[in-house]
Amino acid sequence: MGLLTEDHFLNGKICIKQNKVGYRFSVDSMLLASHVKAAAGDKIIDIGTGCGIISLILAYRNPEIKIYGIEIQKSLADIAALNVKNNCLEKQIEIICTDIKNLKRNMLSGSPDIIVCNPPYRKVKSGRVNTNNQRALARHEIMISLPEIFESASSLLDISGKFIMIYPSERIADIIAHMRYSGIEPKYFRFIYSKENSESKLVIAEGIKGGGPGAKVAQPLVIYKNDGSYTVEVENMFNQ
Repeated sequence: MGLLTEDHFLNGKICIKQNKVGYRFSVDSMLLASHVKAAAGDKIIDIGTGCGIISLILAYRNPEIKIYGIEIQKSLADIAALNVKNNCLEKQIEIICTDIKNLKRNMLSGSPDIIVCNPPYRKVKSGRVNTNNQRALARHEIMISLPEIFESASSLLDISGKFIMIYPSERIADIIAHMRYSGIEPKYFRFIYSKENSESKLVIAEGIKGGGPGAKVAQPLVIYKNDGSYTVEVENMFNQ
């Protein structure tokens, strides 16, 4: 499993172990988790769960939901399972080490209400591929492409099921095109900025399978103040 570091979130309520060297989650995961609105009894799939950070946050905030954390890399799936056990969330979270393209509804206790995903966002031939295999698979579309993510999500969701992701803003056209092609209608976008007056780098996108046309663009989310500290909204995401 390698050397692990330990971090605490939500005022110490959640403890996360992750690789000291290899793939480590970023603020993207915290931002995405905070935009998932779950209801009691919901079933959620977390595609590419990594160390399990999104699943853990959602389970802590929503004690009456069931989450399936899907991770293709066994080394990361093992860490995610360890984090689930260490946070005593085994009744809520099940880590499944498999390729999302192979996941079928009969492997779950019914169709998911929500699918959440922080996918690899770099095309294979765009930019330098990280020499660390774990990071490379997490950041580049080596094992799965954006169209395949939407195709897999659509096959698992029932009508009215939600899909929520975080992705580079520059690929907004790809999101809309592939989402619609898969039968998931784009319904919500929120653009994310590092600081005020900077260009948007990321976007939260939400779609509903079989939804009608018409999308909402929410107020921008700014991560950092000019002094480099988190804005109040983002700070609350880490602590509440």
